[in-house]
Amino acid sequence: MPYLIRILHLILPWFSIAFLPRKSLRQFFPVSIVASLFVTVLCLLAIPYKWWTVKGGWKGKLLNDSSFILGPFFVGTLWIFHFTFGKFKRYMLVNLIMDVLFSFPLSFLYQKLKLFTLVNFKPKHIFLSFISFSLIIYGFERLKRGLK
Repeated sequence: MPYLIRILHLILPWFSIAFLPRKSLRQFFPVSIVASLFVTVLCLLAIPYKWWTVKGGWKGKLLNDSSFILGPFFVGTLWIFHFTFGKFKRYMLVNLIMDVLFSFPLSFLYQKLKLFTLVNFKPKHIFLSFISFSLIIYGFERLKRGLK
């Protein structure tokens, strides 16, 4: 079951890209890469600090983390920026909703489905990390726009 969920996480979000205007894809691709790098660093730090564990050793962790980062997180960042960039309050509201959903009900569900087990990291830490990332990447996008 975890393997199927990982595959779906990776593949399904990319089907929605067909509906994203090319201009938005080009425009927000760099900020999605930056956001994904932040989450990648978080996942790498999770190893020595034992923030969470994944069955299957490093292969399981790599599959688990990359399916989330390259799937819903990357594509979700594209869509969120497409619909909200330039409207900071809307951007923060959407991020608050998405981050709360992932940090609390989804993280509990994913643990029940044995995708991962939180050890020294709690749902509130997920939320605080993701909301911090959202502020940083919004600033990155604003800066990128200001340099053009």
